[in-house]
Amino acid sequence: MATESSVTELLERFLLRRSVGALEADRSRCADCGRTPLIGEHVHTFGGRRTRLVCELCRLARRESPVASEIVRHGEHGHTVRLTARAA
Repeated sequence: MATESSVTELLERFLLRRSVGALEADRSRCADCGRTPLIGEHVHTFGGRRTRLVCELCRLARRESPVASEIVRHGEHGHTVRLTARAA
């Protein structure tokens, strides 16, 4: 029979693997190198048969120009509250 601590450890491992898998599935990756672009880095979108996201490092290896370029934002971008001073 399994001890309570080993059952707890198995549950912890299961939950950790599931949460890491969920975070990994939600990320955008470079189509060439598979790297996740960092916050503040430029990413480029290339058209064609499939739209592909390419990081700044792999951009130099492509001859064609990108369809669009943008900066990677943090996860809370657009969800923050801006405080302003009241006029007297």
